[in-house]
Amino acid sequence: MIPLADLAAIIGVALACALVVGALGAVALRFARRAPLFVQVGIVVLTGMLSVVSGMIAVAQAMFLSPHDLQVGMWVAGAATLASLGVAVILGRAFTRQSGQLLRLTEQLGEGRPVSGTTGHGASSELSALEAELARTSLRLQAAREEVEALEASRRELIAWISHDLRTPLAGLRAMAEALEDGMAEDPHRFHRQMRSQVDHLSDLVDDLFELSKIQSGRLVLSLESVSLYDLVSDAVAELHPLARARSISIRESPRPDLVVRGDARELSRVVGNLLMNAIEHSPPDSEIRVMTSLDDDDRAMLSVIDAGGGIPEDELSKVFLAGWRATVSRTPEQLWGRSANAGLGLAIARGIVEAHDGEIDVRNEGDGCRFDVRLPVAAAA
Repeated sequence: MIPLADLAAIIGVALACALVVGALGAVALRFARRAPLFVQVGIVVLTGMLSVVSGMIAVAQAMFLSPHDLQVGMWVAGAATLASLGVAVILGRAFTRQSGQLLRLTEQLGEGRPVSGTTGHGASSELSALEAELARTSLRLQAAREEVEALEASRRELIAWISHDLRTPLAGLRAMAEALEDGMAEDPHRFHRQMRSQVDHLSDLVDDLFELSKIQSGRLVLSLESVSLYDLVSDAVAELHPLARARSISIRESPRPDLVVRGDARELSRVVGNLLMNAIEHSPPDSEIRVMTSLDDDDRAMLSVIDAGGGIPEDELSKVFLAGWRATVSRTPEQLWGRSANAGLGLAIARGIVEAHDGEIDVRNEGDGCRFDVRLPVAAAA
């Protein structure tokens, strides 16, 4: 058994050699920090083996090893060093290939191209997980870019449409004002009524723009209370019944009187009114609009507005709730007794209000028209 004093001396000499060789290896790694990965791995392996060899030589010099034992140890250490360096080079080159592939994937991600390709079946779990995360990030970024592009296109179209919608009544107001000023109006009272109608149109348009800006900026403040869907539907139908009758359109109500939601009565009335206005605008004469309330399969209150307006092309259904979307080619909203189609803002506003109430709104074609469904959480029982 080795005496404790000798054992302490051997350990001390080995630690001293390891610290010196380790420090030299750290310096070498610092100078090789821009070298390929397999070179750095080789430096690490070589530093470890040289620590062992230098310790063996130092211990032998201290007469703890015989020359024969030192020679045997040196041969063993040399063979182990060569084998370790070979393995280090192989592993380092594999890591280099994998990191190069990841670099290419990152470049694809930065350039906005879909991330594709694999690091190989021999890739480590960490590198494979990193590649998978890059692929998922690429998909999320692609979806975000498509959404931003759609929103930007919608914004440009909205600005163009709003400019047109503002210019049309302003031009009419100017023409009528000039006619009145020049004494050319044969019926001034009729001109005044038309000017009032155009002013109401402009006021509605500005109000819609203000409401939409509050929704999109997250500044929509709700005054929550218990609201009866039956009352909302009845009030909205009563208000818009003259507009529907003017176009020979009937509105059939079938609301449940017991459905109560927690929400802002004024904002939810706007949702119902916008949906009914949209249905009246696109329904043909002598058709029927149905308004229903019920409970869906998730026990949420559901308001449904079904028209007979011929439906919406399937590729347009996803755009219905974008600001500025219109189902007709004409960019001028049809006016119904002084009220307009809100420049394509009504459905966007309705979606914003519904989502602010933690609800959902969707649309689908049904029969010879469209069906809009609004789902809202039912108010908790008192």
